[in-house]
Amino acid sequence: MTALQRPKPAAGQIANLKERPRGESLWGDAARRLRRNKAAIMGLIIIIISILVAIFAPAIAPYDYKTQVRADNNAVPYWVTRIFPNMIPEDEGGYITVTDKYPLGSDALGRDLFSRIVYGSRVSLAVAFVGPVVSIIVGLLVGMIAGYVGGKVDNTLMRIVDVMYAFPTFLFIILLMAFFRASFTQVEQGTFSYYISELDSATGGLLFIFVGIGLTSWMQMARLVRGQVLSVREKEYIEAARSIGTRAPEIMRQHILPNILGPIIIAETLSIPQYISYEAFLSFIGLGVNPPTPSWGAMISEGAQVINSYPYQALFPALALFFVMFAFNFLGDGLRDALDPRMRGVD
Repeated sequence: MTALQRPKPAAGQIANLKERPRGESLWGDAARRLRRNKAAIMGLIIIIISILVAIFAPAIAPYDYKTQVRADNNAVPYWVTRIFPNMIPEDEGGYITVTDKYPLGSDALGRDLFSRIVYGSRVSLAVAFVGPVVSIIVGLLVGMIAGYVGGKVDNTLMRIVDVMYAFPTFLFIILLMAFFRASFTQVEQGTFSYYISELDSATGGLLFIFVGIGLTSWMQMARLVRGQVLSVREKEYIEAARSIGTRAPEIMRQHILPNILGPIIIAETLSIPQYISYEAFLSFIGLGVNPPTPSWGAMISEGAQVINSYPYQALFPALALFFVMFAFNFLGDGLRDALDPRMRGVD
């Protein structure tokens, strides 16, 4: 059959050459897989709700977190006594004061437990976002310089990281917090130490927590970034950028950073629960926020002292801490699966 005798294709079969096939970027493909991960989406929803609660805490909390009503100390609504059988109301021959004034009950000083949990979300979420910011800024800078420059610079920076890694992280943070608390307690007015102490007091004791976590959070990030940079710095597109005279800072910013961003995001998301646990533990042992600033760790510590008589005072803050930490864990696992290049194109 000659070309003139070939049947013409139908109108619907003619390809429109003006329309280019639409591909899907790595980030678009990752977002699609993330949306299909129900656990990650559930974690993201919990995180968003927690952020909104922290932002609108004054509107959500029915009472001020530091208002004390001594007549209502250790009072609970009736439904709490049904959860804990050992908490017997006074009208049933027990020792529990029953009132509907407080949604989750009150603590030993007559402060509304629900309001303190709501305001306590501000402390945990502040640490959850400040920790990664410091880690990314410092760790990314140190890791990229060490990995790209190499040689003596790499050896020097990594030895500094190794020395800091020699100290157990928890112990190092505890020593730092104890040093800060002791050094800035009695200071002369008008000095630099005085203004630092005042700033710490104004933030409820969060400043020194940020410093303690910031000084220890970047080391793991620096090692991760260095390893990622070493794996890509000899790639063909990096060599091509060098051959046309692109400067090292531009190469790191335009070519290396976008290609190592996935593992960085995953690592920091999975590290957020660790930062939250640092703050909770410091507050639990009395080195965290300053009273009466509410912190879930401090509330758990106070509730643990009366856990046999009033277990709700430790349980409810612990549940709030549990949900937020697991939400970040679920989201981190989902991001790890979504950004894994081996999963590209796989549902």
